[in-house]
Amino acid sequence: MKLEINYKKEIKSFLNFISLEKGLSENTKQSYEFDLVKLAEYLQSKNIEFKNIKLKDLTDYLNLLSDIGLSASTRSRYISSIRSFYKYLQNINKIDVNFAENLDLPKKARELPETLTVDDVVLIIDSINEDDKYELRDKAMLEVLYSCGLRVSELINLKIKDIYFEEQYIRVFGKGSKERIVPYGDKAAEIFEKYLSDSRPYFYKSDKSENYMFLNVKGSKLSRMGIWKIIQKRSSVLNKEIHVHPHLFRHSFATHLIEGGADLRIVQELLGHSDISTTQIYTHLDKEHIFEVHRYYHPRAK
Repeated sequence: MKLEINYKKEIKSFLNFISLEKGLSENTKQSYEFDLVKLAEYLQSKNIEFKNIKLKDLTDYLNLLSDIGLSASTRSRYISSIRSFYKYLQNINKIDVNFAENLDLPKKARELPETLTVDDVVLIIDSINEDDKYELRDKAMLEVLYSCGLRVSELINLKIKDIYFEEQYIRVFGKGSKERIVPYGDKAAEIFEKYLSDSRPYFYKSDKSENYMFLNVKGSKLSRMGIWKIIQKRSSVLNKEIHVHPHLFRHSFATHLIEGGADLRIVQELLGHSDISTTQIYTHLDKEHIFEVHRYYHPRAK
């Protein structure tokens, strides 16, 4: 459906505002635009202008999103976009009453993240041949993903200057450039040293590589897609139905720490979570592990 000019104008004005005044990223801007264009298409089909919308119009729209099968998290994103948009319209006196502020976020089911077992991780990493320069790079990359629980963006932007080889820790810049310190063990230290001496020089290009730890064949830092492809290739040794992706190593890092008895606050710090409630999901995983161990070992559990 082609949007009429008045809908386009209001959306464009809002997008300019969040870009210039709020300093939001291009990805966030595109997400807002997508959500608001969908709303505009719906309203246009009902011959309702943004300024004339009522609470029932909004709830009807959200019910439609639910009916077509959108998840609670996706609907929550739509609601967040709509709330921000109508708050903006209210602030510039385009509307008198902001019905969007009365919208409730749908309750999300608490889904436990999938994880690898310790044996899975060992199998993946140990199956990689250190004598091949490509595989050596991939092995070092997977080792730091698991040993330090990094987000994929943190892995991509990891620089050699942020690795403290003597002390065996890395300095990580997470969301909002928040800095944290994450230690790593002897196995990671060994593979890092070998990668830097035997593999990285092959990929290094003086005009592209800068100080980035992990490089692609062109000498630039690895992309998200590049890392995803590497993980898909290296995890093919697993003989099980599981979707292996970069964040799975982060989930596994946290889960294995909790299962080993690590304090939740320490795991929160290592993951770089600002709110401990985000980290608490791993205690649910730990309970599953406890029940599994009990069922397996207790003589009267079966």
